[in-house]
Amino acid sequence: MSIYNPLRVRILRFAAIFVFAASSASAQGLAYDIAYLWRPDLAGVAAYKAKVSDIMGPDVARHLRVVRAGGKYGLVYLRNGGRDSAVATAKVHTRFLAAHGLKPAVPVRTQDWGFSQSESRPDPVAPPLESKIDTYVKYLRRRGLIKSDERTAWSVYDLTDDTKLAGINEDMPMQAASLIKPFIALAYFHEAASGRRKYTEAARNRMEDMIRDSDNAAANRFMRLLGGPAAVQRLLSRNYGEILQDLHLVEYIPPNGRTYRNKASVHDYSRFLYSLWSGALPGSAEIKRVMNLPKRTRLCTGVPGVPPGTEVYSKTGTTSRLCADIGILVAHRADGKRYPYIVIGVIQKGRSANSYYDWMQDRGDVIRHVSDLVYEEISSRHRFEDFNSPNPGSSEDGEKIKLPLPLLEARSALTTASLPN
Repeated sequence: MSIYNPLRVRILRFAAIFVFAASSASAQGLAYDIAYLWRPDLAGVAAYKAKVSDIMGPDVARHLRVVRAGGKYGLVYLRNGGRDSAVATAKVHTRFLAAHGLKPAVPVRTQDWGFSQSESRPDPVAPPLESKIDTYVKYLRRRGLIKSDERTAWSVYDLTDDTKLAGINEDMPMQAASLIKPFIALAYFHEAASGRRKYTEAARNRMEDMIRDSDNAAANRFMRLLGGPAAVQRLLSRNYGEILQDLHLVEYIPPNGRTYRNKASVHDYSRFLYSLWSGALPGSAEIKRVMNLPKRTRLCTGVPGVPPGTEVYSKTGTTSRLCADIGILVAHRADGKRYPYIVIGVIQKGRSANSYYDWMQDRGDVIRHVSDLVYEEISSRHRFEDFNSPNPGSSEDGEKIKLPLPLLEARSALTTASLPN
């Protein structure tokens, strides 16, 4: 009987998956994999692989391989990532393995492993949705619609299947802008759960101002109550370091809203939203309620393919150097079933845009189009077409809704492009 999928281990297993570093990390220094066992007998290692796969789940299992080195067989998690992230990943994996009486995981230098006859190196081809997003962004760069001083990062996770569908530049710390505010909320609810703070009616109103209206004064007020940015950073790192691994919270939000020093990674947002949806954080229900209050969001507002009635738990972040949205969308199939998924898009500019409004609108359309692609993927994966009759991308008389630029251009690009660039 499989021992995979107990609810009590899902949060940390998700963190273990998302420590997985981008392959570019190996270019910055020595690359590392993770080893679990070394034995002289192949059958014993193969049996051990089955146990680890059951414990860690399919996203880790895809990268497990039985290898040969030094006259022995070993079980290795192929990551080709940096040393620090390998150490962090090994610690998380060890928790699960030890709970089932298995040996600890240890970081090992990546090498040209010799595989057993039944093994092969993982397919390097990116998931289809990830390839679509990557193709789209590269197309916009070629057209000059995303500039050379801009970086983008993306993450998509299907919460129904517990599967990552896309991850681009996930471990890159980027400006957080107002995306830092849900983390401030987490810090306050942590203190409220411990009895050191009270969630009063006034605090509730202020929380809604901070998340729904993105009120900077409310965010600063919460940070002052908690002892300032440095104190909030320490609290979150000490208690939620496995989730917020790249968080760098160092400043109040200035009166002009030009906050550029607070940083986090897309992985931080992914792990936070996963934990939030699973109810694993203090105040999860209230944070979800506030993030679900009606407001404009680039993940849904103005996105032709995302139908009205889609639930949205989100936060936006916008400055003259950042355009970003994070959120959980819950798609509703016509038979009443709900399909939640995480979507995160961050676009960061190296210097302030000449026209804040134009830049915000254009980059917002980029995020809208990616959200459109994601909904298409979710509806396809879960066979929405077998249950839905009207096309949510059409008007009542059947005429197609016109896509705004650069969405229209992107449609053409994705239709005509045969290979990623």
